[in-house]
Amino acid sequence: MAINQLSIFLENKPGTLVLVTDALGRAGIDIRAMSLADTQDFGILRLIVGDAKAAKEILSDIGCVVSITQVVGVAVADTPGALTEVTRLLCEHGINIEYMYAFLTSRGSSAYVVLRVNDNDRASALLSESGIQLIDESDIKTL
Repeated sequence: MAINQLSIFLENKPGTLVLVTDALGRAGIDIRAMSLADTQDFGILRLIVGDAKAAKEILSDIGCVVSITQVVGVAVADTPGALTEVTRLLCEHGINIEYMYAFLTSRGSSAYVVLRVNDNDRASALLSESGIQLIDESDIKTL
């Protein structure tokens, strides 16, 4: 089970992030999670949004270079050490975590973690079999 993540390539200069957040906000698309990594010349903005396909179209229309990547989302207890179960399980089974980021919501007692791994299907099956709650696209819309 995977969720859609937008990767937006942005020139590293003032105002480019405003274009993205403004376009999505005017379209009524909620940003659920984000990560921004930069280099000297460009940045990669990674977003989990309520409607990735609509967001991609909107951002492409304003000139952004956007791709949709499948990532794994999990819910973990919002307590110290809870993420260790996920990372250790993946490590013990040879699944590499390329990057990850997390977010909280005002509801519930879970933290949500987005994982980019080298094998989504295997990671999802392993996590699910181990009792770790996966999140899917329908969950993203209701978080």
